[in-house]
Amino acid sequence: MTIVAIMLALAFFVLSLLHIGWALGIRIGHAQAIPEREDGQPMFRPGPASTLAVAGLLFVAALLLTQRVGLGRELIPVALVVPGCWVLSAAFVLRAIGEFRYVGIFKRVRGTAFARMDTRYYSPLALALGLGAALVARYGA
Repeated sequence: MTIVAIMLALAFFVLSLLHIGWALGIRIGHAQAIPEREDGQPMFRPGPASTLAVAGLLFVAALLLTQRVGLGRELIPVALVVPGCWVLSAAFVLRAIGEFRYVGIFKRVRGTAFARMDTRYYSPLALALGLGAALVARYGA
C-alpha cells in the first residue's frame, strides 16, 4: 500500500503546485479547468485566495496519505488520519460522479472545452484518486 500512497501523494502534490501557479497568475491549463455553461462562459471565477485554499487542501491530502502508511512526520493528529483518508476518498469519488449537469461522469453538458477535458482526464483522475485513497484508508501500511 506504500507504493499506492506515494503515487497518490505525488499526484496530489503536483495538483497542489498547479493550483499555486494559478493563484500566482500562471495561466497554463487554466481555461480548461473551470466548468463552463453551454455558451462557454465559466461557471465561476476563482480568485487567488480560494485557489490557494484548494492548493492547501490538496497538500493536506498528500500528507494524510503518506502519514497513513507511516512515511514522514506526524503533522496531522493520528486520530484524524484514517477518517481523513475516508473523507478524501468520498470527496474524489463524488467529484468523479459529478452533479449531473456540468461536472463528472454523468454530466449532460458535453460540448465545452472543460467538458471534454473532464471526460478524458479530470473525472477518471478523480475516480482513481478516490478509489486509491479508499485502499490506503482501509489497508494502510
